[in-house]
Amino acid sequence: MERERKNEWFDDDGFWEELFPFMFGDWRIGEAEQQSDALLALAAPAGRRVLDLCCGPGRFSVAMAKRGFKVTGVDRTTFLLDKAKSHASNSGTEVEFVQCDMRDFMRPEAFDLALSMFTSFGYFDDKGEDLRVLRNIHTSLVDGGRLVLDVMGKERIAKIFLKTVCDTLEDGSMLLQKHEIFDDWTRIRNEWIVIRDGKTRSFKFHHTVYSGEELRSLLFRAGFREVKLYGDYDGSVYGVDARRLVAIAAK
Repeated sequence: MERERKNEWFDDDGFWEELFPFMFGDWRIGEAEQQSDALLALAAPAGRRVLDLCCGPGRFSVAMAKRGFKVTGVDRTTFLLDKAKSHASNSGTEVEFVQCDMRDFMRPEAFDLALSMFTSFGYFDDKGEDLRVLRNIHTSLVDGGRLVLDVMGKERIAKIFLKTVCDTLEDGSMLLQKHEIFDDWTRIRNEWIVIRDGKTRSFKFHHTVYSGEELRSLLFRAGFREVKLYGDYDGSVYGVDARRLVAIAAK
């Protein structure tokens, strides 16, 4: 049962609907297919049961199901789950989709592999709830189970940080992104402004950013016994040139 909580930015379905074309273009489906093979080689799960937490439109859920895994995709957003179900149906795959907040979802020892992809971690105003999520994942994994957690690391953000970025889609829609670091370099505040068909909509959101060492420490606090950090799904070193922060944690 989900707890009663105040609404936060990610509770607004309008955010996901308006920004979907910018966040989940068709090319990202192909990207997930390629990344799935790489992350499976990196994580080397012993079993075939996968949890895709914050599955969004089901990119990795479907990719894993295509590879013969039994997949459970969890997300709290109706709009994104509808997209995921459609994607699974169109792909001829069977995936269990569950609508639930990741702070509440837990199935003890039900999964061999858990995924948290595309910076789907660190959303909450209460940073302590990140630890709660990781403990839920730890409980949901079997002994020897693996977690793949993919975010943009603080080191990368510091290297490429720009206060303003603008993207344009083929249909002429524009996305203006404004960024601000705050809370002693632990969070990033964003305003994304969508300009489409002569209309403008603005969305503000924020999330916690982790360095490699901060994320490793949090995973150990959650109970994981081994944590390895990589700069991409191919297993490159997490260093100054890393484009992503990919943590592989073992229970």
